[in-house]
Amino acid sequence: MKKTAIGIDVGGTNTAIGIVDQDGKVMVKKTIKTPSHGDIKLYIADITLAVRELIRSISLVNNDIKILGIGIGAPNGNYYSGTIEYAPNLSFKGVIHFVDLLKENFSDLIISITNDANAAAIGEMVYGGAKGMKNFVMYTLGTGVGSGLVVDGKLVYGNDGFAGECGHTMLIPGGRLCGCGTRGHLEAYCSAPGMKRTAFEIMVRDNRTDSLLANKSFKELDSKMIFDAAEKGDEVALETFKLTGKWLGQALADTVHYLSPEAIFLFGGPTAAGDYIFKPAKESMEAHLLPIFKNKIDLLPSKLKAGDAAIVGASALVWQEINNN
Repeated sequence: MKKTAIGIDVGGTNTAIGIVDQDGKVMVKKTIKTPSHGDIKLYIADITLAVRELIRSISLVNNDIKILGIGIGAPNGNYYSGTIEYAPNLSFKGVIHFVDLLKENFSDLIISITNDANAAAIGEMVYGGAKGMKNFVMYTLGTGVGSGLVVDGKLVYGNDGFAGECGHTMLIPGGRLCGCGTRGHLEAYCSAPGMKRTAFEIMVRDNRTDSLLANKSFKELDSKMIFDAAEKGDEVALETFKLTGKWLGQALADTVHYLSPEAIFLFGGPTAAGDYIFKPAKESMEAHLLPIFKNKIDLLPSKLKAGDAAIVGASALVWQEINNN
């Protein structure tokens, strides 16, 4: 019998659901809208229907499938309590007892939840480049900057389930306004929107009307456009990556000082730029490290398949629960 797990990635706009085998292969998947109506019971009903449709569709192909559980990656997902708490980009307000609500429909399955960055870290440990590693860190660069910390083979949740918010490390006191409302956090500089802000600051500072990015509106510009411009030698785009890497490397050095990991993995849209981001980040990290840590920590791209990583990472929670029990 083929053992599988279901992964659910709750995003601000869409919710991705898939059935994943023990090798991290997504066998079937489906995407539904993450609603804006704020009715959690209706949303749970939508998820339940989608999960049952996936189970039904895969059973038609292979009836020798065993679903062991459901793992959920969600904004402000709390592993300890099974809740989503005050997620700023979801319409469901306050503390949502997400696992309990889903268990009403899937009482026979293991169900576990955490935030999306923690899920990515567990996915890397179960399916990706961190197999066999006991101490590593996952940084996710996207709309925000998230992180998952693994120490002695276990994810660090802290006292209340919310440990590992490295994206809100203070980078530049009094600096840019972060989405959380505080100024100067890493997320305000090294997220995809942060890169966009950097590019515009450079163009304003140097009056770079000749840049390939100069005719882009603030809403239009994204990190992919910055990468495309860098590939064509655009100086604004190249400096944007250089500065982003410098700031990121500084934060990575702090992370190393706290945890002494074997490796740090980077995941997310901006990391697709390869050496444009990895090279300056590595150089900056090494420059800020204590001598005892220099040239010891690998900075690596995630080995999770980009399109399926969120589903795969969430599903890995199930295997973690099985291994822990």
